[in-house]
Amino acid sequence: MKRYGQHIGIGVDRFGPHAALATAATHALEQGADIVKVQEWLGHTRISTTRVYDHRKARSEESPAFKVNC
Repeated sequence: MKRYGQHIGIGVDRFGPHAALATAATHALEQGADIVKVQEWLGHTRISTTRVYDHRKARSEESPAFKVNC
């Protein structure tokens, strides 16, 4: 993933599979997806784990995870 990040010109220091999952989960939630469906999609047993991936209120606009166009 870091190689692809470098290829498209985004910072890659903190870019990886975890950041990509957080981006996808946050984007789905922003678009109105039910958190239980996101939980199932991510394969989490506990909803509290899924909430860790919800960066709607905590995201930094400078984070490489949110510079990826979906």
